Amino acid sequence: MRSPFADFERALLCFDSDGDGKISASELCHCMRIAGGEMSRAEAEAFVLSVDSDGDGLLDVDEFMTLVEGGGEEEEEREMRQAFVMYEMEGEGCITPRSLKRMLSRLGTPRDIEACEVMISRFDENGDGVLSFEEFRKMMAL
Repeated sequence: MRSPFADFERALLCFDSDGDGKISASELCHCMRIAGGEMSRAEAEAFVLSVDSDGDGLLDVDEFMTLVEGGGEEEEEREMRQAFVMYEMEGEGCITPRSLKRMLSRLGTPRDIEACEVMISRFDENGDGVLSFEEFRKMMAL
């Protein structure tokens, strides 16, 4: 039976240009360029640090798997909070029908206040007429 790590190990070996069994930030940059992407040295170092569980500044196969599987929960949390702030806009710590209407208009899908109220009510678990961050997170998970 083939190891569940086999594909990740093969991918890691392709990226591991110096043959040490680990990926450095510079090797990660190089791989991104080959794949047609762009990643600065600072971005690569931040990625490596975000999943480097043993603190050696390199990615072993387990850490590489974490990176490939999504880069960690911290990055996902940060991106979700950034999206929430875009919709929140009023500084109230929640998404109101008015702030939702404004953001949807900016995105080219205008809705009236009543439609925004209905959209919010579908995910408003506590019935306060607005979306908290946790309610927004659940909505975005669908």
